[in-house]
Amino acid sequence: MKQSRIVITGVGLTAPNGNTLAEFRKNLLNGVSGITTVEVRFMGRHPAGICTFDPLKYQKKKDVRIGTRAGGISIYCAREALADAGVNLESRDRSRVGIYLGITEHGNVETENEVYNISQFKYDTKFWANNPAGEVSLNLGITGPAYTIGAACAAGNMGLIHAAQMLRLGEVDFALGGGVSESPQTFGIFAGFKSQNALAAHADPTKASRPFDKARNGIVISEGGCIYTLERLEDALTRGAKIYGELAGYHVNSDATDYVLPNPERQAECVRKAIAHAGMTIEDIDLVNTHATSTPQGDIQECQAIAEVFKGRSTPPHINNTKSFIGHAMGAAGALELAGNLPSFDDRVVHPTINVDELDPQCDIPGLVINRPKKAERVDVILNNSFGMLGINSTLIIKRYVA
Repeated sequence: MKQSRIVITGVGLTAPNGNTLAEFRKNLLNGVSGITTVEVRFMGRHPAGICTFDPLKYQKKKDVRIGTRAGGISIYCAREALADAGVNLESRDRSRVGIYLGITEHGNVETENEVYNISQFKYDTKFWANNPAGEVSLNLGITGPAYTIGAACAAGNMGLIHAAQMLRLGEVDFALGGGVSESPQTFGIFAGFKSQNALAAHADPTKASRPFDKARNGIVISEGGCIYTLERLEDALTRGAKIYGELAGYHVNSDATDYVLPNPERQAECVRKAIAHAGMTIEDIDLVNTHATSTPQGDIQECQAIAEVFKGRSTPPHINNTKSFIGHAMGAAGALELAGNLPSFDDRVVHPTINVDELDPQCDIPGLVINRPKKAERVDVILNNSFGMLGINSTLIIKRYVA
């Protein structure tokens, strides 16, 4: 049976360096970092990426107080995506709209913070598992399936993949898919990475996230969100929607080898199978957005995987990294990083990886775009890697829409 073609028709986001796609993209091309510092309970100040969106744009003060930070980010991004897509839910059957949002810190932010509040004799608590998809459904009155996908740091890609699958199955007629994160709100995530010697430190927070640089020393924890509107192509064309790109292929697999350390063989396998699922070859890929988190070993292993996949190609694809600007937005990472690259379909400019003062020889693979944007002859296909702890790997391929 021929599968429906799935397209992206709207983008809503908030990142540490931008609250719209246009602002985000401008800062990526101009080398503007969004990293600052935050005070972490028991740990002092650390580099982090914090968003500056207006939560009251689409919520009342009471809703912001009752809800979660991840929910507020999700509502903002969902509303922005719907506005960008030109979609009015009043004219739609809301039981046929689905919401699929990936997240990393599934409930532990609220649980940890409220336990701490109780320890300080403050009893205004909210003990529930974090479900930003549910908060979006309440805010928008959507009665279709709305649930949150826990997939570690691959969750942003998983939100889009799941939305596409449900559209193709006919379970929904319109979908909101992507990922969100409120990670800097919790001590536990900082402490966890600190215990693994994987937490970034630098005198200048804007230089703390430095994938591929020889002096990189860890992850910058960030928050953010990016939600897309996804539709079957025939529905998008019927309403005359603008189309950002077409979801061409994807793959998800697991390392099954280690709690933390990635497996480059399984990563390479994930990339190869995504390319095959798209009906493409390695020659078709124009731009690879890496997952690289600025950890010493993780960056090397992903570079090994990419080099292995694309070896023997006539010219290398362009390869960049978005975390160098915004840190690691965990559950939002895959979705946000894809958004930063989507405009390359139109302007054929590849944003760089910044903060690379001395390239690690073990990360020196052909095609890396470092410190300055690069004009490309062609950007028709973008490959987006997003990997997570416990060995979950996801690769998403978006291509330029051609009728």
